[in-house]
Amino acid sequence: MLLSFVIAYWLISIGIGLYAALRVHNSRDYAVAGRSLPMYIVTATVFATWFGSETVLGIPATFLKEGLHGVVADPFGSSLCLILVGLFFAKPLYRLNLLTIGDYYRQRFGRTVEIITTICIVISYLGWVAAQIKALGLVFNVLSDNGISQETGMVLGAGSVLIYTLFGGMWSVAITDFIQMIVIVIGLLFIGWEVSDQVGGVGVVVNHALASGKFNFWPEPTFSAIVPFMAAWLTMMLGSIPQQDVFQRVQSSANEKIAVRASVLGGSLYFVFAFVPMFLAYSATLIAPDLVAKYIDSDSQLILPELVLQKAPLFAQIMFFGALLSAIKSCASATLLAPSVTFSENLLRPIVTAWRPNLTDRQFLRIMQGVVLVFTATVTYIAMNSKLSIYGLVENAYKVTFVAAFVPLVTGLYWKRATNQGAVGSMVLGLISWLACEAMAAMPTPPEWIAVWPPQFVGFLVAIFAMVLFSLLPQKIRNDATLAGHSGPAGYHPAAGHGHRHTEEQTKHAHHSAARAQHPQP
Repeated sequence: MLLSFVIAYWLISIGIGLYAALRVHNSRDYAVAGRSLPMYIVTATVFATWFGSETVLGIPATFLKEGLHGVVADPFGSSLCLILVGLFFAKPLYRLNLLTIGDYYRQRFGRTVEIITTICIVISYLGWVAAQIKALGLVFNVLSDNGISQETGMVLGAGSVLIYTLFGGMWSVAITDFIQMIVIVIGLLFIGWEVSDQVGGVGVVVNHALASGKFNFWPEPTFSAIVPFMAAWLTMMLGSIPQQDVFQRVQSSANEKIAVRASVLGGSLYFVFAFVPMFLAYSATLIAPDLVAKYIDSDSQLILPELVLQKAPLFAQIMFFGALLSAIKSCASATLLAPSVTFSENLLRPIVTAWRPNLTDRQFLRIMQGVVLVFTATVTYIAMNSKLSIYGLVENAYKVTFVAAFVPLVTGLYWKRATNQGAVGSMVLGLISWLACEAMAAMPTPPEWIAVWPPQFVGFLVAIFAMVLFSLLPQKIRNDATLAGHSGPAGYHPAAGHGHRHTEEQTKHAHHSAARAQHPQP
């Protein structure tokens, strides 16, 4: 009966996503929902996109092993990422009225930086989306009592999410996210109330966790402990900012106030509700200690779903797995769409436009959908062959954007002397130093300092230094794009075919904002 209810909910959510697809008329609708979403929808899609498999399965498993200290990256880093986006990035980016985050890098620093950044962003999504697909396989396996293998479950889950994402784009993602946020909140609160009754109240669980040292958050006051701790925090917090899924939610808002407020509110809600799965998982140590002992060292991600199956009544099971599937589906659909859109717009479009100058918007929309299909197949293959945990896949996803994309983004917006030469130097040297350190860390006997200085943190520091140095040096690399929006091959224009409806005042404002952002090149 549980499986029947879950399948029914699954089919209904797919139907809602396909219905929302009727709103898609052009590539702009597909990518950013026509920049028309209201406050409650944007808040819901910010929350639901980030409340994924790692929040319900990965974070609680890590918390059981390492306490709050082990989950500094998520939810602490990830929620602060969304809040920082709202406070410092949403307004200036929204005013530029662009389709992808890659468009910003082209307009500010040129085509070379756009290409490097887009490749880094697409690569960063591989682990994140694979984590969601991996979680779908795990859920199908658990619900079917091993009747469906995890690999088969991954294929079924990826295929069903693909259906409405492929046709509806951001409209389908946003509407289903709104429904799924409601299911997540109600489902987790209900199961939390059910579990707290079994253990004697929330206070009992909290006091037990406190006595066990699970609330120890800060590292030991030594340099060798503080640096890796801060690196883990900053990687998730800052590396998640230059991402297309975050940018899409900003750009999908009906106005800049919604973009700002929804990002801050969505991030705050995410932080609060991320503690509910941690509470549930830790309750297992009191309700079913044998269950925890069985899975803690083999597959700790199974502790929470197995606890619900063994100790909760049917209705509570339905609510929990409904919330779990909602969390995974909302995150998976968003993370399938985001890299596909930026890959299509920033890498494929200039090439295809040079080959077919008269490319229509409808044809470009079909290209986007084709990329979504290929990307889904790719991440499903990665999920089926990866040995990393769900939390590990997500945590590693942001290293490349932390090293390569964050520094050019923040300096481009807030440091007028940042140049495209500085951006290229920052990205290239940051990536090289990070990869070199990763290679040293993988050696049979790595240098001792690697344990103190994580490779991505070294790359980040090098990226900052290179941005400042190469921006202040005499400029040898000229910008290959203008902020009026022209770049790439002859005939290519980023606004063409996107359904842009600039008024004269909006166009003047966009050009004025862009001109202020660009430091003149010698």
